[in-house]
Amino acid sequence: MKSVRNIFKIGIGPSSSHTMGPVYAAKRFISQYPDLDRIEVILYGSLAKTGKGHGTDRAITDTLKDFETEIIFNMDDSVELEHPNTMDFVGYKGGERVADMRVLSVGGGEIRVVGEESAQELEIYKESSFTEIANICKARNIRISDYVFEHEGEGFKEYLHHVWETMCAAIREGLTHTGKLPGGLDVERKAQMLYAQKHIDESPQTRENRIVCAYAFAVSEQNADCGQIVTAPTCGSCGVVPAVLKYMQEKNAFSDDDVIRALAAAGLVGTIVATNASISGAECGCQAEIGTACSMAATALAELYEMGIDQIEYAAEISLEHHLGLTCDPVCGLVQIPCIERNAVAAMRAINSLSLANFLSGSRKISFDLVVETMYQTGQDLSHLYRETSEGGLAKLYMQK
Repeated sequence: MKSVRNIFKIGIGPSSSHTMGPVYAAKRFISQYPDLDRIEVILYGSLAKTGKGHGTDRAITDTLKDFETEIIFNMDDSVELEHPNTMDFVGYKGGERVADMRVLSVGGGEIRVVGEESAQELEIYKESSFTEIANICKARNIRISDYVFEHEGEGFKEYLHHVWETMCAAIREGLTHTGKLPGGLDVERKAQMLYAQKHIDESPQTRENRIVCAYAFAVSEQNADCGQIVTAPTCGSCGVVPAVLKYMQEKNAFSDDDVIRALAAAGLVGTIVATNASISGAECGCQAEIGTACSMAATALAELYEMGIDQIEYAAEISLEHHLGLTCDPVCGLVQIPCIERNAVAAMRAINSLSLANFLSGSRKISFDLVVETMYQTGQDLSHLYRETSEGGLAKLYMQK
């Protein structure tokens, strides 16, 4: 498996697959072909159908600002694609076509260039399943975070500290802004209102719900407004992990080093999903994004509370299992409705998963690895209408109202 760094990418929203990935692809293309006169970029599948709403064309043209650039949205469903987020870069010099590159944006900002071998040096984990990793940790009596730190090498803890600082900054920034989000849906920012809406007789449980949701809204609204966030594992699901960790750190005075351990464990679970299934909404629906984010958040909390490995697995499994079948149908292709609310709901579900794992881990029947495999197969069975194309479900009916 690749480094956990690939799960936690610092960048600009609103979409890891539709903005971050295409930007990385454009940079790769011009690094290989710097002397072109003109570049044609053809977007297919979900990139074509929701690229406008996600700002894909803007992200690419900004990156290629030194070149004459044409963006083509190919809506032809009959084109056979290896991945629903496919793009072609075509370069011209002196009127002649001199360069071609097909790139897949596979989720979480990761790209794959068709025809190029994956760099083997990036594979730093020999194990690729939770079961294998759990067996090693149990045999050596180490925690999952210890296993991650042993593999990631020098500078990794410092990188996670930077990730955590960026997550906290997104919460702070999100709580200070009000007004409407861009895109034309007139969605009002709600994080500040949630955070400030205190009641004299508010119970501790109600306060927890309100604050966690406020934090999730804050980060997700920053993402929707093209602010700086951290993929966890994607832009569209970036609010879940920071929301639960920030709340629990404030509630129980966990140190930043404690949180770094939690992030390491969460990142490993996200990496397992990305390796054996997908974290791309265009490939497997929102279960791949929000479901994985919820699983990562529950894992982080279980590591934070130093639960046993079986309890950690149960928390991760519950979180993903109960997002199975979740569709991805963003209204107008924007990462706003229902995406922002889903981050808050998933954050609360992660906390509930932690509680269940604390009480019931000894009775579980389903492994995390089995749920990951199930999620991928479920995603493949989903109609393309419910995999980020905004052609079905909520996206379709909302526009018909």
